[in-house]
Amino acid sequence: MPGNHPPALKNKSRLLLALGLLAAWSPGTQAAESTSQPPNVIVFLADDLAYSDLSTYGNRQIKTPRIDQLAAGGAKFLNGYVSGCTCSPTRAGLMTGRYQQRFGFEANAEGGKTGEEIAVRSLDRAAVLFPQRMKALGYVTGMIGKWHLGDAPWCFPTERGYDEFFGILPYGIERGDGRELGNPPATLYRGKDHVPTPENFMNAFGDEALAFLERHQKKPFFLYVPFTAIHAKQVGAEPWLSRTDASLPLPRRKRLADILQLDEITGRILDKIRELGLEENTLIFFLSDNGAGAAEDSKPFRGTKWTLWEGGIHEPFIVSWKGKIPAGQIVEYPVIQLDILPTTLAAAGGKIDPEWKLDGVNLLPLLEKKTETAPHDALFWRVGPQFAVRQGDWKLVKAGLAEPVRLFNLAEDKGEAQDLAAKEPARVQELQVKWDEWNRGNQPPRWEDKRWNGKEPTGH
Repeated sequence: MPGNHPPALKNKSRLLLALGLLAAWSPGTQAAESTSQPPNVIVFLADDLAYSDLSTYGNRQIKTPRIDQLAAGGAKFLNGYVSGCTCSPTRAGLMTGRYQQRFGFEANAEGGKTGEEIAVRSLDRAAVLFPQRMKALGYVTGMIGKWHLGDAPWCFPTERGYDEFFGILPYGIERGDGRELGNPPATLYRGKDHVPTPENFMNAFGDEALAFLERHQKKPFFLYVPFTAIHAKQVGAEPWLSRTDASLPLPRRKRLADILQLDEITGRILDKIRELGLEENTLIFFLSDNGAGAAEDSKPFRGTKWTLWEGGIHEPFIVSWKGKIPAGQIVEYPVIQLDILPTTLAAAGGKIDPEWKLDGVNLLPLLEKKTETAPHDALFWRVGPQFAVRQGDWKLVKAGLAEPVRLFNLAEDKGEAQDLAAKEPARVQELQVKWDEWNRGNQPPRWEDKRWNGKEPTGH
């Protein structure tokens, strides 16, 4: 009869139940509800995309509906930053979750002429990178796009935790050193093998991303998509060029066309996620590595990439996870790309060891409305002789070797036009002390980039 079991069977059932409960609550088990079905993770990183290049952040010359929808479906940060004002340093920070100044990696990786120089300009062998952290949690890892963290043999993406790599190593899609016209396209790799140059790099990256999702839809995956758009030289491919205002100058139209293509390809990837039924179990980040290369493209901010003015480091920053992160959030707290790694690890059920000394923080409590506390007390920057610190609305910045230290209230002056250093000497001193304390934990730059102070053309 139901419930009428022999005592031995009852005792065995109780023992199995007890053992099951013990296993479930074992301290060694990564106890998080999400670990039974850990979320997939996609990190989109645009190249040289300025804050106001997206229509959700103020572009009135074109619409970027797909990225706008991503922002509307999750959280759009109004004060999203990156820790570098050029390509490589930002990527080093993203891949480690640490300020890249901690290990002296604050210039672009290219330029080494000898084996020793190339090794110095490649991301440290000892650094444990984002994909390695994810592989430890059982994720399939893939990267599609631009690496730019060194090209020593031991620094290829597939040597640093990525199961799959399809992309280029440094530069943009056309190799360049500030005089890039006429230079050949960047070498495209699959793993470590050269593959033919595609007619359109961005289309090739989009197709590869769709194939990756199809292959790995049954497993938790981490997909890093550092696009080459909209890095110069702008392509201005059709049909996107024809969708821009013909009355605008051609260079501007090409830039806008590349943004339109970036938006469309991002949308194709988002559509595939939905088609595969993965939308509610995929955490998505979208941001750029640094600002635009021209002042006219940096508005409303001052400065460009290569500088620590807002135009060099203040970026679009979007986080979406349907059903987990409430939609329609507009977040004003300052955040930084270093936060993406710890946020992802927390979402995946991982535990962060204090020995890792991560500088980023987990944004999930803020995004899930479990806290209203600012994630950071202050954010810091150093690029050769340039430095900056932001605390609350206040920013102290030295934007070049010959520049004085200046103070701005960004809530009232986002264009950094009114220097308040003379009126607020105590605040200048307070922020300088705070930056000095942070900088004591850093290493000197491992190599000099002569473009820091105009000794060589900055180019792209």
